[in-house]
Amino acid sequence: IGVIVLLMSLMGTAQNKQLLYGVSDLPQSLLLNPGTAINFDKHIGIPFFSGVYVSAGSSGVSVHDLFQEGGDFNARLRDIIFSLSNRDFFTINQQLELISFGWTSWNKERYYSAGLYQELDVIAYFPRDLAVLGYEGNANAIGTFFDFSDLSASAEVLSVYHFGVNQKVNDKLRLGVRAKLYSSIANISSTDNKGFFVTRETPEGPNFISHDIINTDIVVNTSGVTENGLPGSILLSGNVGFGFDVGGTYTINDKVSVSASLIDVGVIFHSSDVENFSLIGDFSTQGIDFTFPAVIDGDATIAYFQNLEDSFNGELPFQEELSESFTTFRPVKFNSSVNYGFGDPNGVDCNCYNDSATTSKNNFGAQFYAIKRPQAFQSAITGYYDRLWGDFLRTKITYTVDPFSAENVGLLVSTKINNFNVYIAGENILDYPNITMARNASIQFGFQLVFNEN
Repeated sequence: IGVIVLLMSLMGTAQNKQLLYGVSDLPQSLLLNPGTAINFDKHIGIPFFSGVYVSAGSSGVSVHDLFQEGGDFNARLRDIIFSLSNRDFFTINQQLELISFGWTSWNKERYYSAGLYQELDVIAYFPRDLAVLGYEGNANAIGTFFDFSDLSASAEVLSVYHFGVNQKVNDKLRLGVRAKLYSSIANISSTDNKGFFVTRETPEGPNFISHDIINTDIVVNTSGVTENGLPGSILLSGNVGFGFDVGGTYTINDKVSVSASLIDVGVIFHSSDVENFSLIGDFSTQGIDFTFPAVIDGDATIAYFQNLEDSFNGELPFQEELSESFTTFRPVKFNSSVNYGFGDPNGVDCNCYNDSATTSKNNFGAQFYAIKRPQAFQSAITGYYDRLWGDFLRTKITYTVDPFSAENVGLLVSTKINNFNVYIAGENILDYPNITMARNASIQFGFQLVFNEN
């Protein structure tokens, strides 16, 4: 059981896209900050290929830690189980832009953008107490309380329709907002669970020990996961929600600017194709009593075990296939940055449309990122160097410290030939020669047409 729990957990990373944040000539930066400074007048994404993002990792262990050659596999497994805490987490995130386009207003002071993207988001906290119980059992854990709250996980596939406005307020300030319509394709969530399992010594009882399940409240909610739910919900399901993004960029002077954004402030209401499973109550047993007359009486044996089952179901009822509506909140994300730019790439100080920010040849800066998760906030801090190489090439290198690693080096390369743009970015590039040693890794790329009428 311990092996299964761990293997299911060896995946994931957060949704930090520090390589794209604040890149003024990529439309995808608008999805990270609707009020970001941009330097294009129109964009059209290549359907299904304008924005592709996939990530995987772990906050406390790598695949290499478990499956490296040599040594004792069971010893490594035990060391990993006992080294991880219930705050360690594992996530998967994947996004695919299906439609993406945008255009500027007639007076060049407002930029509209819209589109549709699909997202998969999975997070699972390491259930340490349950993993220890599954690996070692309870024989040597008399009096130890195993906490069911360690069981916390959620997974969702959804489609997101969005429309955003990026507004120039004055020469120094840009603000933006994006409205979102969420369509949940499939959702499984089990968070805020409660309860304990404990084995106690009971020398005065029928047996020397008792097994107690205390204050149990475990609930699993699902929507759209039955065979009747998936096919018709790809574009618009019966489980919908609403949300918004908001952000802005303020130019302090011709070299320094700051920005901030809140992303995915939203909620989804699940009422279609819903199933619920719950285990609520208390139960105590001192084992099977082999001294009762049923040893020689078959009918009494049947009655005894039927009473035992009825007692369990009565005190700790398991309910399944209910259809109660439930609500989930989107994982709110916060971004902020400070940027210092210098150097004139093409002999002009600024883009005429984007005159609230300087287009600099060199940009140094720092970014802070945080995401709200079921157990706690997860955060990261990034330092970066962003460089323009003429009017056709841009590179950005980042160094990020986050819960996965203190040495995450990332690289973005973006090139533009006429109006055709292609970009590719990846994290933890130093671990690419042996990716199994990385605790997280991601790759993202896109193809689109980007127009500048100036």
